[in-house]
Amino acid sequence: MRLSTSKLELQSALQKLSKATPARSTLPILNCVLFQVTEEQTILRSTDLEITIVIDLPASIEETGTAAIPIQTLIDITNELPECRIGIAMDSELNVELITDTGTYDLKAKPAEEFPAAPDVDNRQVFAIEQDAMQSIIDKTLFAVSRDELKPSLTGVFFRVGDDSLTAVATDGHRLVRYIKEDYKSGEFKGDVIIPRKFLSLIRTLLGTKDTIQFWMAENHMTVSIGKDTVYTRVIDERFPDYESVIPTDNEKSFSTSVKNLLGAVRRVSIFSNKSTHQIALRLGQDKSIITTEDPEKASKAQETLSGEYKGEDITIGYNAAYLKDLLAHIDSDEATIKLKTSISAALFFPETVDENVDLTMLLMPIRLND
Repeated sequence: MRLSTSKLELQSALQKLSKATPARSTLPILNCVLFQVTEEQTILRSTDLEITIVIDLPASIEETGTAAIPIQTLIDITNELPECRIGIAMDSELNVELITDTGTYDLKAKPAEEFPAAPDVDNRQVFAIEQDAMQSIIDKTLFAVSRDELKPSLTGVFFRVGDDSLTAVATDGHRLVRYIKEDYKSGEFKGDVIIPRKFLSLIRTLLGTKDTIQFWMAENHMTVSIGKDTVYTRVIDERFPDYESVIPTDNEKSFSTSVKNLLGAVRRVSIFSNKSTHQIALRLGQDKSIITTEDPEKASKAQETLSGEYKGEDITIGYNAAYLKDLLAHIDSDEATIKLKTSISAALFFPETVDENVDLTMLLMPIRLND
């Protein structure tokens, strides 16, 4: 195997491929990138057995071949090299030589046969979505995805692809986001799928703002191609909770306020909250609304007056400040309305402005306040 490419092209490809390289693995071969050099193209592939990334590397090809080369060594050396051409040559004993204008660097490859095969994605159905809409969905939902591996159904975003609408839902049991895009035409695929958080986080870095992105659904995998990059992921084969039953429909109390002002108040007051519970309280009333916290262990407390319009009977409701800050930080609108019912029931957060044909609902569960 013998080829040459630019330092920047190889560095960019390796940075993308590293996102599917496990930090720790019992399979050493997964710490490699597979080079597949044919007469027509050079294909690089990495995988952590859940996500597989395939990249077409621009290169001058002198001799075909395949090899699995340790990716971290390649990343380290390309990061340190100046802009130059890099030659990569491998002999029959799997000895790899990197050749540049300033020096040569030797390392050992592993047999390509040990590298996992690419996913089988036959019988695929396509669904498509504009890249800016997909970016918006990911930005609005990913923060609410659970990181608890004991609840696998919650470790991804649930997509429901219909005839004329697309619904995306994420929840970790404390908060929930439902994003509905109306006036939507998908393509061949109709149905439900849970897409892993890691896959969505990865493709967010690859998305532009124009054109349509196409996803291909197979029985156990999803594929997306963006430019010359192709990414495969296993889908989460679990049953997603009945999220509709969790979203209340009779929250009649409402508090309309500036998102920026409320987020700022939460950030300041929460500094004085208990570091274990992060407990704060919203005390909403028609005459006055305040946000408070108290930590008896450190004899600290704080209080701020909230500006906004409240409608309904007075209510005091407790929240984990970390969850509330996270939710407010993902509301793009200047103003938002919070719909409430009781101090122990879920509150709904509605941005004042959203994209056209989009319905966005955010839900946050309260916590019981200490007496």
